[in-house]
Amino acid sequence: MSTIKHPDWPTVATALAKRLTHGALHPVAMQRAWAEHRRETRRGGRPSRWSLAFSGGADSLALLLVFWAEGPGRWGRDFIVLHFNHRLRGRAADADERFCARVCRSLGLDFVTGRWQSARRGASEAEARSARMEFFRREMRRRKCRMLWLAHQQDDIAETMLMRLARGSGTSGLAAPRPVQETADGRLHLRPMLTLRKAFIVRALKEAGAVWREDATNSGARYFRSRIRASVLPAWAKAAGRDAVAGAAWSRELLEEDAAALDTWLDELKPMDRAGRLVLGRLAGRPQALWRRALHRWMLGQDVQTDLSRQGFAALLAGIQRGRPTRFSLGGGFAVVEGGKLLYERG
Repeated sequence: MSTIKHPDWPTVATALAKRLTHGALHPVAMQRAWAEHRRETRRGGRPSRWSLAFSGGADSLALLLVFWAEGPGRWGRDFIVLHFNHRLRGRAADADERFCARVCRSLGLDFVTGRWQSARRGASEAEARSARMEFFRREMRRRKCRMLWLAHQQDDIAETMLMRLARGSGTSGLAAPRPVQETADGRLHLRPMLTLRKAFIVRALKEAGAVWREDATNSGARYFRSRIRASVLPAWAKAAGRDAVAGAAWSRELLEEDAAALDTWLDELKPMDRAGRLVLGRLAGRPQALWRRALHRWMLGQDVQTDLSRQGFAALLAGIQRGRPTRFSLGGGFAVVEGGKLLYERG
């Protein structure tokens, strides 16, 4: 949509909230939000503000409008709206930003926008996402927001799963996007719309009288996700002869349960010593999945900067399982096995 005639946004928000109620949202995300709300209010004082990512597309618009309609009465707090202009689509990206600003101005919401200053032609999806998430992290810290609401929906689950299957992800990777995700620095990302299909969201918005922005790259062939969305997902659903997207969403739930069980089992083994070294004897006789998970956790704990390939990781995993003295290059340093422990030596 190049030119959009804005409706009366408060009226649209009220109408949408009657169609898209909190009861339709993911219970895990909403329960966590309530728990955080109760925890903060029990302490006394004013609860921290929440933040909400808003691109101007249908999904994030729906989440924004519902939160505006029900937020003050249900949550008793306000929130800020974060928009990131990737600057990859020229005038269209700037029009997205203006649209978002006008919606928020009509609703009386604090609107914060950021621009990707180092954007370059041909940037990958991963690069764009990294820049966007860094903007969210920076602005949340600046405004003392712990919680970020994101508008991923059920179709996103199927797309993500198909993309990650292509690169060989395990349970943790295939369990994304999660309804609740806690980052390493303690922030919470909540995705309450994972229970909703894209078609349902679009229909509810139309019935409420809403308009939104369409990103042309979402239907093009440039990005892997766009190709999955346009070509693979429809063919997959047709071949399945059933609701394949709902099936993928249920598989995601089961995979998250399995991933959480493995994490709990690993926690019980306490494979790391106080110095952050991986004690190999504590994993002896355990399934391969626990060894793999322990090595991933060790690498994250050491803040290892490496471009280790899948084959390199497999070779390192085999080396630590043998338990013999080993010195393995990680690019910026070395993984060293000595005395039955795995430690990191900087190069």
